[in-house]
Amino acid sequence: MAESQKNQTEKENIVELKTNIYLLSIIGEVEGHESLGERTKATRYEHILPALARAEEDKSIDGLLILLNTVGGDVEAGLAIAEMIASMRKPAVSLVLGGGHSIGVPLAVAADYSLIVPSATMVIHPVRTNGMFIGVAQTYRNMEKTQDRITGFVSAHSGITRERLEELMLDTKTLVKDVGTMLDGPQAVKEGLIDEVGGIARALEKLNELMKNAAGTEN
Repeated sequence: MAESQKNQTEKENIVELKTNIYLLSIIGEVEGHESLGERTKATRYEHILPALARAEEDKSIDGLLILLNTVGGDVEAGLAIAEMIASMRKPAVSLVLGGGHSIGVPLAVAADYSLIVPSATMVIHPVRTNGMFIGVAQTYRNMEKTQDRITGFVSAHSGITRERLEELMLDTKTLVKDVGTMLDGPQAVKEGLIDEVGGIARALEKLNELMKNAAGTEN
């Protein structure tokens, strides 16, 4: 795919609807400081962050709907997007439609209210790294600190405790070639990770409810 075509595809991730809702889709892999291959479906965080800032500032926009189907990706980039969503004054609702893997978990819970369709999954596992790995104590401590930032964020923005999240993260019985846990929609809600099982109609209904409440508070 040519660079211009790739940029056009990524810009389509951010859509201002005809209503007062801003639609943000996070699809494929979250791309960080290093570019992914041309054949990789990716969401670039340098496009998402300015878009969220514009949505927050735009007085014609009253709420944000986030559609998620991600395999994870760059931890720092994903956490930056999640922090941006969580810090917005305008109501936000997230809907997990397929995968909510790895860094997709903080992205889902960053919204004021989160939903997941029954067949979607959320994969919870520890932070991992690719490429050259320097096997010294400092490296492990840094990874541990990164993991603490993620688990702290998730537990602060959802109904799951930090202890339970770490337990699921280190489970060796669920995934075949990895440690961690895969939760389907109902299981994610039962664990307190996601607020509700539902689809697009319910997500829009909830967002409109939050926007009305926010408008009433401002008045």
